[in-house]
Amino acid sequence: MTSPRRSRLVAAVCLAAAAALSAGCSKEEGTGAASSDTSQGAQVVQSPSADSSGSGCTLDVYGATKIDLKDAVVGFSQSEKEANPFRIAETRSIKDEAAKLGVKKLLTTNAQSQLSKQISDIKDMLAQGAQLLIVAPLNSDGLEPALQAAAAKHVPVITVDRKLNATACKDYVAFLGSDFVEQGKRAADAMIQVTGGKGKVAILLGASGNNVTTDRTKGFVDQLKAKAPGLEIVAQQTGEFARDKGQQVMEQLIQSKPDITAVYAENDEMGLGAVTALKGAGKKPGKDVKIISIDGTRNAVQALADGQYNGVIESNPRFGPLAFATAQKFFGGESIPENVIISDRAYDASNAKDSLSGAY
Repeated sequence: MTSPRRSRLVAAVCLAAAAALSAGCSKEEGTGAASSDTSQGAQVVQSPSADSSGSGCTLDVYGATKIDLKDAVVGFSQSEKEANPFRIAETRSIKDEAAKLGVKKLLTTNAQSQLSKQISDIKDMLAQGAQLLIVAPLNSDGLEPALQAAAAKHVPVITVDRKLNATACKDYVAFLGSDFVEQGKRAADAMIQVTGGKGKVAILLGASGNNVTTDRTKGFVDQLKAKAPGLEIVAQQTGEFARDKGQQVMEQLIQSKPDITAVYAENDEMGLGAVTALKGAGKKPGKDVKIISIDGTRNAVQALADGQYNGVIESNPRFGPLAFATAQKFFGGESIPENVIISDRAYDASNAKDSLSGAY
């Protein structure tokens, strides 16, 4: 049964997200222009369900001190270099919402895909007086020294976009993000639809060591087994969530597995790398080889509109409104669910052109 406090949280974060539509504006990578219309881009929280289970975390249980964000120092730890549209949009959203709310001081760091740097970044922000930490973890494991440093100072930690293998309401307050297993399932459903349920599929895996890769793989593989045994997975290789690596891996797969008819890329950047590789090999992406990926970047949705792609499952990076609304409720004494799960849209050939303004 949903508690009144949890219902109020969901309503509040949805309203906050809807009221901060401009927070998701982001600079695009490559040839894509900056997206200035985010009227379709705000995050929406799912109604509490099993995904938002648990007794919830309160200020008293966590042992933190009540603060007003307008008088606070807030730290945001980004995990990866901002050469990826997801990271660009995510950081921009946090900065924009902090400015909108009048947060006294926002500290931002970037770990450049180095776990040791993310640990030191978080410790440095604590040393500078951070009273709230919003963390996009690089990996699901390994941040224990940083979490312990925050706990020692009773500083709340809210994680976004990747889960930690840690204890909620002890090591961190809550996780805000997508249901990654469900994303994988939806990608599989899209793949089944565009292939007719038959063919040979290559999976471009994300980076190892985090739940996003594990869950997106599980959701996709399990769904194919259950619904389309005629779609055979013939290769699984990591592209590390990077476009150049995705292209490199796809070039190798074209040589070693020339009969591949479909690609599932666990983010858009790898999918776009696969497009380049297929073109270089004289193949027609979207036709000779079907491509489904996850993220919802402007460049991938444009490729879909242009017929060089076949489907995109969104993973919305605009966490600013939700993160700060969650923090405000937490400091106000509300109980915060362990997992605050957002809804993600899907792009296909029928809606890609009209949906470009909502992509990032």
